[in-house]
Amino acid sequence: MNENNIGYELIDMVNEPLSAVDIKTVLHKLGIGIRTLVRTNEKIFVENYEGKDLSDDELLHLLQKHPELIQRPIVVKGSKAVIGRPLEKVKEFVEI
Repeated sequence: MNENNIGYELIDMVNEPLSAVDIKTVLHKLGIGIRTLVRTNEKIFVENYEGKDLSDDELLHLLQKHPELIQRPIVVKGSKAVIGRPLEKVKEFVEI
């Protein structure tokens, strides 16, 4: 995005955790369910939560408590968003 002079605001979700409302807003813009937003391969998830049948509210609380479990990067443009992996998804998204 820097190479193409596309302006953006960087939000460090790990050091500045998102509120429950922010997470719900991002989910709405992504058009996905909360389970898709969870990084299930992270050590903290595997060791503590894998195999547990967590409700959406429990997952929301989990993402607030452990923001490192949120898929990232997330690129937001207006009312839409995309998880920025692979990088080609971001390139396609910002051209829309």
